[in-house]
Amino acid sequence: MIVKTARLAGTVSTVALVSLLGCDAQAPEQKTTQASAATAEQDGSWQCPASPGTAPSGELTAERVPGSSIEREQAGLYEGPVWIDGALYFSDFTFEDGFPSRVQRLTPNGSLETVIENSGSNGLAVDSEGVLMAATHDAKAISRYELATGEREIIWSEFEGSPFNSPNDLTLTDDGVIYFTDPDFQRSAAPGGQPKTRVYRIDESGISVIESGINNPNGVSLSPDEQTLYVAGGGDEGVLRAYSLTESGAVESHRDLAQIQVPDGMAVDCLGNIYVTEHTLQRVRVFSPEGEQIAEITVDANITNAAFGGPERKTLYLTGAGTLWQIPLEVAGFPY
Repeated sequence: MIVKTARLAGTVSTVALVSLLGCDAQAPEQKTTQASAATAEQDGSWQCPASPGTAPSGELTAERVPGSSIEREQAGLYEGPVWIDGALYFSDFTFEDGFPSRVQRLTPNGSLETVIENSGSNGLAVDSEGVLMAATHDAKAISRYELATGEREIIWSEFEGSPFNSPNDLTLTDDGVIYFTDPDFQRSAAPGGQPKTRVYRIDESGISVIESGINNPNGVSLSPDEQTLYVAGGGDEGVLRAYSLTESGAVESHRDLAQIQVPDGMAVDCLGNIYVTEHTLQRVRVFSPEGEQIAEITVDANITNAAFGGPERKTLYLTGAGTLWQIPLEVAGFPY
């Protein structure tokens, strides 16, 4: 059980982590897989099928979602797509001072509506109870939001007494352990920061560093069995790195799966394939768990992130420079 006290703008919210992690740890044999819990609708009606489908192959093209582009003078990006309760949510931020951001939703009729104003968010995720989680650069923190009210709760906002740089992307295990990246892309959104860009882990014992050797780590995701953590980062000479995790979540070893140019966010399908976005190359490269490239999906503008959605989770949604793309696939995947 968590015994830390809650602190504003400091370390961890006890209530939040108890909710995320639960009061009692599950025995390994009772632990559900990411495929059966983290991808479910709020009513628990969906999970990765026993036969997930067929992986994509060759060269493919994603199409713009009609009505998803916004005409405005300020340059900005869509980020952090996540499928929750039958709809796609994503962050929409501009490059003005403070990088103002909001959470938008693509409705079933194809229109956009703002769900949370001033969210300060970049990457988004959803926990096993359908709660929206966010990497927020305005507070330099990991946050959780109640979608019905827009109310925010800060989960964690500092390391060794200093704020993070600009939390960018995050992923959660079934029992609520959080992994997130902290590059410096939106560091100027608020005062303070860290001397290094890192990948962190938050669990009931506190916060720890997973990686500090990748410059500006960006995308982060887990394999379906939660035994491998994937991180993409490094800019022009970037890398997709795989970390083998122990039962306790500690890093046992790591290996580089592929060289990636300007990597951004990523998604994972139910077969374990990794979909890595290459921002300025305007494409997604799809890799097998062994690191073999099996497909490439192109778009017509700079791209940021990916997530699976739709009734069967077989539509890949992509975010980028002020627009959304979609492409139907023959394989189901995870919602962020």
